[in-house]
Amino acid sequence: MSTLAQLIPGQKAIIQRFTDDDLSLKLMEMGCIPGEEVEFKRTAPLGDPIEILVSGYLLSLRKAEAQTIIVVESE
Repeated sequence: MSTLAQLIPGQKAIIQRFTDDDLSLKLMEMGCIPGEEVEFKRTAPLGDPIEILVSGYLLSLRKAEAQTIIVVESE
């Protein structure tokens, strides 16, 4: 298992769980729900934030937020 922050552009993964209970509610409201597939799109020039495709839209997250999302690589 790895975190969302460890993916590379173009890589897809399935959200498994969160490591931060307080932040997990905010992330789920934005469409990051366990079982949902996400695609890592790009990283900002200075490395933060990152952009992912989730629930049909592009979402920008800080790396610190992405590190709290545990994912497994999808096929």
